[in-house]
Amino acid sequence: MAISMHKKLVRGHPYWYARECQRVQGKPKIVWQKYLGKAEDIAAAMGAPASIPEPKEILLSDFAAPAALYDLILQLDLIGAIDRHAGKRDQGVSVGTYMALAAINRCLSPRSKAALAEWYQGTVLRRLLPVPVNLLTSQRFWDHMSYLDADKISAIEQDLTRTLMDRFQIDLSCLLYDTTNFFTFIDSFNDAPALARRGKSKEKRMDLRIVGLALLVTKDFHIPLLHQVYPGNMHDATQFASTTETLVARYRLFAQRVHDITLVYDKGNNSQENQTRLDNSSYHFVGSLSPVQHPDLLRIPLSRFHPLPGEDLSGVLAWRTRKHVLGAERTILVTFNPELFLTQAATILRELRKRTGKLRELQRHLAHPSGRGKPLTVESVQEQVQVILSGRHMKELILVKVSGQKGAPHLSYRVDQTTWHRLERTLLGKNILFTDQQSWSDEEIVRAYRGQHHIEEAFKRMKNPHFVSWRPLHHWTDQKIRVHAFYCVLALLLSSLLRRTLAQKGIEASIVKILSTLSNIKEVALLYRDPRSRMQPIVRLSQTTPLQDQLIAALGLRRHLPAVGHTSQEF
Repeated sequence: MAISMHKKLVRGHPYWYARECQRVQGKPKIVWQKYLGKAEDIAAAMGAPASIPEPKEILLSDFAAPAALYDLILQLDLIGAIDRHAGKRDQGVSVGTYMALAAINRCLSPRSKAALAEWYQGTVLRRLLPVPVNLLTSQRFWDHMSYLDADKISAIEQDLTRTLMDRFQIDLSCLLYDTTNFFTFIDSFNDAPALARRGKSKEKRMDLRIVGLALLVTKDFHIPLLHQVYPGNMHDATQFASTTETLVARYRLFAQRVHDITLVYDKGNNSQENQTRLDNSSYHFVGSLSPVQHPDLLRIPLSRFHPLPGEDLSGVLAWRTRKHVLGAERTILVTFNPELFLTQAATILRELRKRTGKLRELQRHLAHPSGRGKPLTVESVQEQVQVILSGRHMKELILVKVSGQKGAPHLSYRVDQTTWHRLERTLLGKNILFTDQQSWSDEEIVRAYRGQHHIEEAFKRMKNPHFVSWRPLHHWTDQKIRVHAFYCVLALLLSSLLRRTLAQKGIEASIVKILSTLSNIKEVALLYRDPRSRMQPIVRLSQTTPLQDQLIAALGLRRHLPAVGHTSQEF
């Protein structure tokens, strides 16, 4: 086909045409012609930018947060560690893949298994960790959860700990142990779970069944090394007794990297039996004692205390001695923290106002009875008073007298100022620490015990409904509850390692701040699905802030953007 330009003069004005001329029966003939316009129109058209075809679809995906956690899963060999112990044939989607997806979901957007496929499709994991969406059903997840039991989970945890020691060089010199519990909505008449029991809920949900969780974490960045799930009605000290055997066995693994390990735990775990087990182990320890059980130590006047050096211990006073406690003579450190004093005093005064207000209401009701219902007796009023004074120190501080006057009960009360001043002088603001680390300085002991708040922060984070969350829990058998706890702890592991990685590169931020900042970085893909169009997908990141740019660079996340040449089908 030969196309040529042809000029026509119309009323003295030149107009240009494109036309094709062919020989028909031996003679030249114009077979196709198209009007192009005047010369200036053609010149203008040649200088105009090419029109960009409109994309058929714009795909927005969660990018930075899933990609960062996916990198950590690869570094941990998490999927491989789980699959080595799960015992499933090498067929279809592996158990480790399901657990990895569940852990990432717990970190970023906790969902039920029924809603997980929808979340997955909205993330870059569909490209980084591809799984057929029809295999992300609740039933498939439950089927694969069935491959894991308590022994396999423990073995997987040991493998992950070895990886943490070898690849991440985590600090094992000081380890923190603590327990918490989580309320559930498992029906009270469901006898299937032995783990979900009514007990002392730390979230004050006495109306619901709870599940207990014990954690051992590093002092730095609270990286979990060991967890155990236990019945919600089990006392902390009883659970610690069952955990010490595992702790002693795990010490042999830790000792490959460090030979001097100090275990820090709270006074709720104290018992003679537990302490004897620890004394016979290779662990050193820092713990705390119940102040009310040692009134002689509380009576030591602050004038005998000395201040501790260091900005982080500003205002803290300490007094050191030796005393026989829990079967042996220990180093004892009594501390006074003015900030703790003010917090405890404010809490008690708030409770005093609340309880005395309820007593005033009861007083008015007794003085002006409504006449409805059963008449109140001295015994029934005393029962109500016991409920009102159920808080800590309330029965000591509020003195109540209930008497009968002309057949009707009478109530009077007063706040005991002597008791209040005694609490201010002896108890408030004080902690009693004990340890076998005789060579440690006072400030070293205090700093080790203060690390305990890290694990408490980890527990709080697991109760956050948005990031690294335990809830929702939609399982009601012990085996499934254990697996649920396992991938929740994996979520805590991934998020803690992410924070540690950034801190090593000079970016200090909380886990919630990091995950929320990364979650706002989206991948935007413009897809051209018209087969006649030669346009490849155009992929960009959403507009970023300076902090987001820092995180992307520090974690090297741009390498997860698709390379030039990807087709629309890959999205």
